[in-house]
Amino acid sequence: MLRRLAIRDFVIVTSLELELSGGFSVLTGETGAGKSILIDAVQLALGSRGDAGVVREGAPRAEITAEFDAPSSLQAWLDEAGFEPGDTLLLRRVIDAQGKSRAWVNGSPATVAQLREAADHLVDIHGQHAWQSLTRPASVRRLLDAYAGVDTAPLSSAWGRWKAATEALEKARTQQADLERERERLAWQINEVDKLGPGADEWNELNAEHERLSHAQALMDAARLALDAISEADTSADGLAGRAVDALEAVSNYDTRLAEVVGVLQSAQTQLQDAAHTLGSYLHHAELEPERLQELDERLAAWMSLAKRHRRTPTDLPATLQQWKDELRALDAAADLAGLEAALKDAKSALDAEARRVSAARRAAAPKLSQAVSAAMQQLGMAGGVFEVALVKQELPQSFGLESAEFLVAGHAGSTPRPMAKVASGGELSRIALAIAVTTSQLAATGEAAGTLIFDEVDAGVGGAVADTVGRLMKQLGRDRQVMAVTHLPQVAACADHHFVVAKAAHEGRTRSDITPVLGETRVAEIARMLGGERLSSTSLAHAQELLSVASEAADAAPVSPPSNPRARKRP
Repeated sequence: MLRRLAIRDFVIVTSLELELSGGFSVLTGETGAGKSILIDAVQLALGSRGDAGVVREGAPRAEITAEFDAPSSLQAWLDEAGFEPGDTLLLRRVIDAQGKSRAWVNGSPATVAQLREAADHLVDIHGQHAWQSLTRPASVRRLLDAYAGVDTAPLSSAWGRWKAATEALEKARTQQADLERERERLAWQINEVDKLGPGADEWNELNAEHERLSHAQALMDAARLALDAISEADTSADGLAGRAVDALEAVSNYDTRLAEVVGVLQSAQTQLQDAAHTLGSYLHHAELEPERLQELDERLAAWMSLAKRHRRTPTDLPATLQQWKDELRALDAAADLAGLEAALKDAKSALDAEARRVSAARRAAAPKLSQAVSAAMQQLGMAGGVFEVALVKQELPQSFGLESAEFLVAGHAGSTPRPMAKVASGGELSRIALAIAVTTSQLAATGEAAGTLIFDEVDAGVGGAVADTVGRLMKQLGRDRQVMAVTHLPQVAACADHHFVVAKAAHEGRTRSDITPVLGETRVAEIARMLGGERLSSTSLAHAQELLSVASEAADAAPVSPPSNPRARKRP
């Protein structure tokens, strides 16, 4: 829902801030006062094309800010696009006097295309020159699917799997020779390195062992020298330590401080004896092992040769071998035409099943939606008019199923239904949009339709009882969605929950437009002006008061044309 609209230096609006509520709101005022300028401002905030011509004369820039309740359907998009999520959605658009445009979403810079993406979830604008979703095949299809209560996500997923399987098989067929050559190359490389069988940590282990064996004699000599110094020589460290202990123990009774030194020397003697035992064991098992050293030389040389041949470091060989094996398995799978054909067959079967499910739901819902909208059209000045939801079978499977959807309309009895985009009358288009909106109004509560509807002169070319019906339908529609309408008809204005008057006046030699909410007697006077012109009479005021009273009573009565929605009937 649109909560607030702020406009600065836009066309003839100097500064304007409008607080909005739910329900049905109307904008009225004299011709040329700037009612449609407000609609244009909303469209600009939603990403429509703008140029320097929208900047008020003499101002450096035009700025429009629109604050909406953030629908749940937009939360994932906000997160993916990197915008700050929240309960509100703030769209801002600035166009300077040179025509340069900038945009923001929740305070972060955005593109105009991103504003348009958000707009699809927020507002539908219908008018004589502002036509949106009902002529776009994708939007028509989404509306029908929502009305039918069908979830198309499994269909889209199945189509993605079928598409991937199709492309994999086609690639395998066209690149079979290349794949075979690549497979042979990988198989040869794997076979060559597999003969070596490099272990994950083997290179470091081989180098450590080679280093030890190549210095075996030096290691043994050092160990023998150390063992002699510690325990086997006549003046060994162990022997000298023992003599020191004996000397101190003989006199330690005379000075207790020497007892501590005795303990230290005894500990050192014990450690020397442990070291001697370890060195003795080391020398007992030590060997030169020239044969093992030769084996290590040969294996290390093989490692280095393979690494150099394949332009890898020796430590990379085990990981490279595993990578080649993974690539070979992928190539084997890609070259397995029988397996790919079986996978494609399974994917096609799953796609066909999902497509049939969705098609059945669409075929069941299309005539119900057609009948409900046609019934609403009869009350909107299109007696004998027919609305049809046409399903056109596609030659090839698509992500959306086996058929496209299009709205066809015949405005009068005896005429042939034609695509909505080719219907000549803008007023008829707007009233058909109103009929569709009322019929599908409960979809807004599920997040499957835009929460705000704006009608720009939807009542063009109608009057009398039809005007009464238009007002009452908009009032009814406002129970489920926020509805805004620019109108010249007092019957429509009298049905509104909120009434705003747009007025144009001269200020400091320039024309500017202002908007004011009206209540009570001021609203009665505005309705009277719409009935009889600027000269208010007691008759026009009485008639205006009567219109407002009748509209208030009608608001408590049964709906004009109850929505016919399969989803609504399923609700408890």
